Amino acid sequence: MRIQEYRTAEHPSVEYIIAAEQVHPIRTIAEALQVSVRTLQRWKTGETEPRPYLQVRGALQHLLPFQEPLARPEAAFRFIDLFAGIGGIRQAFESFGGQCVFTSEWDSYAQKSYAANYPSDHPINGDITMVEERQIPEHDLLLAGFPCQPFSIAGVSKKNALGRAHGFADETQGTLFFDVARIIAHHRPRAFLLENVKNLKSHDRGRTFDVIHRTLTQELGYDVHYKIIDAAHFVPQHRERIIIVGFREGTAFDWDMLDLPPKDEQTLASILHRTDGTEPQLPWDEDRFFDHSRKRVHDKYTLTPKLWEYLQAYKAKHQEKGNGFGFGLVTPKQTARTLSARYYKDGSEILIDQGPRSRPRRLTPRECARLMGFPDTFRIPVSDTRAYKQFGNSVVIPVIHEVARLMRPFLSDGAANQPELFATNKRWQTS
Repeated sequence: MRIQEYRTAEHPSVEYIIAAEQVHPIRTIAEALQVSVRTLQRWKTGETEPRPYLQVRGALQHLLPFQEPLARPEAAFRFIDLFAGIGGIRQAFESFGGQCVFTSEWDSYAQKSYAANYPSDHPINGDITMVEERQIPEHDLLLAGFPCQPFSIAGVSKKNALGRAHGFADETQGTLFFDVARIIAHHRPRAFLLENVKNLKSHDRGRTFDVIHRTLTQELGYDVHYKIIDAAHFVPQHRERIIIVGFREGTAFDWDMLDLPPKDEQTLASILHRTDGTEPQLPWDEDRFFDHSRKRVHDKYTLTPKLWEYLQAYKAKHQEKGNGFGFGLVTPKQTARTLSARYYKDGSEILIDQGPRSRPRRLTPRECARLMGFPDTFRIPVSDTRAYKQFGNSVVIPVIHEVARLMRPFLSDGAANQPELFATNKRWQTS
């Protein structure tokens, strides 16, 4: 019986516990989770819920038999979604006919948002460091918005002198890029796409990127292309990210074929809630962010007098010192700074001007979703705090969509001989 048959809407993690019980004694499961059998029973009955930090899904993954996802005959290519977040990269590649056959995301709240928006025949795996390569299905494309943790590089000669391994198996050990590399080495997919912050290129005076690039090219033998793209070409937000793509075989991939509209053509007015009566009523939002009866954003998003005074004083203090730290106040006619995962703290990097007699307000989570290029059909099942973190950590979907358009001709047999594929789905639609 497949795992998804055990899904429980109230407590999604319970599906793993129930599935594991089909092949293991309950005491074995309790030991794997480091809890008592009685605690497991309370979770199953709904009396209590597993704490998010327990990572139930990841802890039980190794107890469950591997299940190959059902192949979809009409799928143009198969891909895996690593460090998936809330699925922004997946959404872009699915629009080109791809089938996601494996997902990994360790954060339980991001898992909740992902599951609410991408019904699937495979479970969401937790910590990728706990997943063996052979447990991952065969795929044509690997996608990963991997976190980059600082790491140092020792000289190969010193490693040899100490009798230690070198190459990617040593230089990136302990970082999450190592897990991307080991999966690529085992499965040899046709292609991969990696996304990271712009500073990856210059981190540690370029040595970090040098190891990554050398691993992908010299160690793994892929034809690699990278480019820093500003999301301001597509959305009203300056957000520079590095995109690294690689192909197992040589291709005609060319960054010059990117279709990048002029920057700053989009303004915040395109993503803000509309107060003229045309704001769509989304049944899954249920007026959570916008009061349709009053045609206005809920008052809770307007800064309190105390917080507004603090932010003004903080900015004034730094202006006296000659630096530009402080809040970013913008109007609907402007473009915003980068939305960060820390937006939930005070929202100061993007504050919406509500006029000289009113305090500014934060963006609502729905507006953050739009700012990242998510369509209004995207459901937000978590708290505002969690939603701000998730959107601040996400990719800008139209950027990835445009890169996917360039990659699509090289992801399946015979596709490279179909130039018309370059012209399909030229623009990402958010509504």
